[in-house]
Amino acid sequence: MPRESATARRQRVGALIESLRATYPQAHCELRFSNPLELLVATILSAQCTDRQVNIVTESLFQKYQSARDYAESDLETLTLDVRSIGLFRNKARNIQSCCRVLLEQHDGQVPPSMDALLALSGVGRKTANVVLGNAFGIESGIVVDTHVARLAQRLRLTAHTHPEKIEQDLMQWVASSNWTLFSHWLIWHGRRRCGARSPDCSGCEIRSLCPSASK
Repeated sequence: MPRESATARRQRVGALIESLRATYPQAHCELRFSNPLELLVATILSAQCTDRQVNIVTESLFQKYQSARDYAESDLETLTLDVRSIGLFRNKARNIQSCCRVLLEQHDGQVPPSMDALLALSGVGRKTANVVLGNAFGIESGIVVDTHVARLAQRLRLTAHTHPEKIEQDLMQWVASSNWTLFSHWLIWHGRRRCGARSPDCSGCEIRSLCPSASK
């Protein structure tokens, strides 16, 4: 396959965006939340776990813990038991309590709308920070790279990297910042509904004509 020029790639990404926008007009974060703190907690819990399972756990968790103080001052063993059906639950419970203590001490119990401040919290990396900033605050800070986004970015030949932060930097070159949050939602929805890891449905794919990996 001939090397794709920067102009051609930019045009292809533009066409991808329009096709994905038309295919998934309702694309959104599938973690359930009603405020930034709930989204922060849900996203920490979502590492190596499905959104569906996280939503099951947080339905009761968010009724019991309604503020950063509730988490910060909770009994850690009780909090751990409350999230025990989530993978890596012990580490996640510790991180949630630790980051909520910092929220109390440094941010008046509020989730800060700042990448640097979020990255200083336990259990928070760029992926989590981007989720919170983009979906709770409407701040286009970057592109969330989960397993679906990484897989599709590689299949679409938008990156040759495997490290999430390098994939994100590649994608940010081609996608306009106004679409960063939605672009990750579109790829996640497409990855879950059409372009699976083991059996991608290339024959029914809405972006097949724009994908160099189609049917390969």
